[in-house]
Amino acid sequence: MNPELTQTSPPELTLLAAEEKQRLLSRLLGQMAHEIRNPLSSLHIHVQLLQEDAQHLDPASQEKLLPRLDLIQGELHRLENIVKRFLRLSGPSQLNPEPVHLRQVIHHVCELLRPEATERGIQIQAHFEEPLPVFLADVPQLTQALLNLVINALQAVEKQGRIEVRAQVRDGQVVLAVTDTGPGIPPDRLPAIFEPYFTTKTGGHGLGLWIVQQIAMAHHGVIEAANVPSGGALFTLRLPAKPPN
Repeated sequence: MNPELTQTSPPELTLLAAEEKQRLLSRLLGQMAHEIRNPLSSLHIHVQLLQEDAQHLDPASQEKLLPRLDLIQGELHRLENIVKRFLRLSGPSQLNPEPVHLRQVIHHVCELLRPEATERGIQIQAHFEEPLPVFLADVPQLTQALLNLVINALQAVEKQGRIEVRAQVRDGQVVLAVTDTGPGIPPDRLPAIFEPYFTTKTGGHGLGLWIVQQIAMAHHGVIEAANVPSGGALFTLRLPAKPPN
């Protein structure tokens, strides 16, 4: 599979509209998180008080009550982690730009996921257009974005097949494309593919592609999704190729 990376179609949303949508969603997530955190704090305190009171009960009552309180406390901690995730999503992505050697980033991600891919009979191939210039970006975030895209492809292919990662520079942009030989994206779901908590996979949390979009926009770039005519999905990440000073 060798998709033409230089041929682009207009994205569903312009970058400006996507950024405005992100701001609205971020405000909503932040408001939800703060509204939920207040009663959570109160519940934590009262469960702790109940646990202390239970210490004065007879052993049989303690044996019956304490595990239930521990279960409630565990679920409260889980909700607190969800709230923290909302707050992380609601805040702007802070960048620490540094020189990026893209070949190294791609090699690291591919080798990290290759054992799982090999076990499932999936080939991961990387292709580079030479020369690939060094450019400025947040390396951990860029690595996370590419990792999410390849994991998404692995989940789509499931067993047997191929994933290709291609890198090149076009019109002052670094273009990273991840294609797979999976079933592709249902056309009616393409507009919502980057929505938070939207997923078509059983057991998926629906945040991977949303995080990729956040990272792209923080770099003043864009992420696009499409179907390959020969089958499978194509995700294209475009970032400004800003050279180091």
